[in-house]
Amino acid sequence: QVQLVESGGGLVQAGGSLRLSCAASGRTFSTYAMGWFRQTPGKEREFVAAISRNGLSTEYGDSVKGRFTVSRDNAKNTVYLQMNSLKPEDTAVYQCAARGDGYYGGANFKYYDNWGQGTQVTVSS
Repeated sequence: QVQLVESGGGLVQAGGSLRLSCAASGRTFSTYAMGWFRQTPGKEREFVAAISRNGLSTEYGDSVKGRFTVSRDNAKNTVYLQMNSLKPEDTAVYQCAARGDGYYGGANFKYYDNWGQGTQVTVSS
């Protein structure tokens, strides 16, 4: 098990940028594939980005491609989500997630077994 704590959310104007961080506890962070998801009330959880254990493979949801970048620093037990050119429709609670069985996480939230509490991102028009 790993505990995840997100930070970096807030209020930003459309066109602005934010960087989210997800800090993980424990000494085995590098064994976890990581993902970012977001959710708004009344909508299904949406895949945002995924990154492999070594950081060499990444994947993005269609709505954020070209604007968001996922990265990780295994020495700091942290995964990041750089969000640029933000739009009002990016407003959501953003959660990071970890998959601990050694496989790449991908876009299916069901493969992840550890979740953070989330951080609110609000983009004003």
